[in-house]
Amino acid sequence: MSPNPRTLMRPLVALLGLVLALVLAGCGGSVEPTAQDEPKTPATDTFPVTVEHKYGVTTIEAEPTRVVTLGLSDQDAVLALGVRPVGAVDWFKERPFGKWPWTKDVWGDAPPEVVGERDEFNVERIAALEPDLIIAQYSGMKKEQYDTLSQLAPVVAQPKGHDDYAAPWQDMARPIGRALGQRARMDELIAEIERRFARVRAEHPEFAERTAVVADSFEPGAYVAFARTDLKALLLTELGFRFPPAVDALVRPGQNVAEFSAERLDLLDVDRLVWLNSSTEANERIRAEPLYQRLDVVREGRDLFVPYQDPDIGAAISFNTVLSIPYAIDQLVPMLTAAR
Repeated sequence: MSPNPRTLMRPLVALLGLVLALVLAGCGGSVEPTAQDEPKTPATDTFPVTVEHKYGVTTIEAEPTRVVTLGLSDQDAVLALGVRPVGAVDWFKERPFGKWPWTKDVWGDAPPEVVGERDEFNVERIAALEPDLIIAQYSGMKKEQYDTLSQLAPVVAQPKGHDDYAAPWQDMARPIGRALGQRARMDELIAEIERRFARVRAEHPEFAERTAVVADSFEPGAYVAFARTDLKALLLTELGFRFPPAVDALVRPGQNVAEFSAERLDLLDVDRLVWLNSSTEANERIRAEPLYQRLDVVREGRDLFVPYQDPDIGAAISFNTVLSIPYAIDQLVPMLTAAR
């Protein structure tokens, strides 16, 4: 809405502006600023923009100002571009939002409304926020949910060509940058992180000769290794490690993990084994498993038990976003190099 008036109209426009200013001044009132009035990074693309995704193509007619994120970590990429989502889903029971080291400063005092947990979205809460853009990249949004939410606002669903939760972080960040009109800025952020990965690989060429797996155990006798396409495994391969084919062979279509019992713990006998467990009890249970104690990776001290929180290394690895990756690299690489 930026018309170009003829030169002869400019004096009239200026006069009208002066009159309007005098009228407003005479009212003696003031408008309190809101969170949406706060300065934010302006869009650089020309709207409308179109974004292709799993369920088709979405057009965003104007620069979004009220964004709701439904992917588990989508808020990070949005925050990285200077936009604070008005709504987001809960993943780690993180209340209030913004406690993570990589986001606590950018959320400030404007936490979002929680509009669901994982892939259970509260449509009524989302509608009440009057969004002008809904983003669902790192999610399992179904077509029915997409159709329903598209009646409220433009929806940018999961990246096309990938299983849910299996798209590389770059492929989720770029659609967000395009939807917000900031493709160039997002490309800069992605390039900087890729340079950081390249520096680590250059400083540690030995990583390329070693295999690595990220694992978890949710209950006694049950174990999982995250698939090659899972963001947690992708972080290690981007650092330079190799992924063992034997794990990939057990991953069922549409799944992000290989599941197995204690009898197949040999799958985890790699050069670097990274456990992401939610409690010290789980760690001790794994260490106490006799079949686990027989593995070379254990006997030689090459297994790492990485906490999700305090410090928040596991959470940063799980998020694997343009904001969390630098923190994850800084925290995890010293642990990987310290292991024998």
